Amino acid sequence: MTALDIQISVEAGDWPPEDELQSFSEVVLEAAADFLAREERQPLPAEAAELSLVFTDDQSIKAINAEWRGQDKPTNVLSFPAFPVTPGKMPGLMLGDIVVAHGTLRREAAELEKPFDAHLTHLLVHGFLHLFGYDHIEDDEAERMERLETRILARLGLSDPYGDLPPV
Repeated sequence: MTALDIQISVEAGDWPPEDELQSFSEVVLEAAADFLAREERQPLPAEAAELSLVFTDDQSIKAINAEWRGQDKPTNVLSFPAFPVTPGKMPGLMLGDIVVAHGTLRREAAELEKPFDAHLTHLLVHGFLHLFGYDHIEDDEAERMERLETRILARLGLSDPYGDLPPV
């Protein structure tokens, strides 16, 4: 498994205890990093790459989304790469930050009829791919990113989160 130095911060929301989030996140993100290294030949630093996970609520992520993306609404996950990176290129030792909103995550999981943990896994993988330069603005980029998400989630025992949905 690929080693990561994951810093957790629970700022707001009805999240599980920090130690549970830490263990859960390590399993998910180390599997994602391992997949990228093995299957996509993504180079990774020799030392453990650092990233931070911020677990918050809809109100906080709405403010962050408004400030950084000009969208005055809550969202499920935001990613902030520490440095610009292109998929397949060596990232720095600090990968960046991933922010996840509890309320939006819980609502979406219910709407999708998926377990909370399965949807959280998907959002962590999605946010993690953004830290490596993957995006979904253009259709071809979205298809590539969704394919990677689906393959990583399959390795974690989860089904395709997109099913027959068109790329976002």
